[in-house]
Amino acid sequence: MGITLSDSAAKHVAGFIAKRGKGIGIRLGVRTSGCSGMAYKLEFVDEPEEGDLVFESHGLKVVVDPKSLPYIEGTELDFVREGLNEGFRFRNPNVKNECGCGESFNV
Repeated sequence: MGITLSDSAAKHVAGFIAKRGKGIGIRLGVRTSGCSGMAYKLEFVDEPEEGDLVFESHGLKVVVDPKSLPYIEGTELDFVREGLNEGFRFRNPNVKNECGCGESFNV
């Protein structure tokens, strides 16, 4: 299944990489946190680390560490604007429930 980016997310990430002047894509992972157990972590990546899984979507690489993959397999990362708010939205088919603020989840 892998990890994918929506058109909107790909354009947003590509724009930030261009401003940054380097990078191949983003790293998506999870960490233990929040009221529901896990939270997403996102960061730019210049090179994958040994053991990383690399997915390609819209010409960008999405890098995932093997420990995070079972929790986020099949996720689509989207970038949405709603009024004055904008940000990434995770469409993760593995999520059983999320906290009210949307910052954490469990599977």
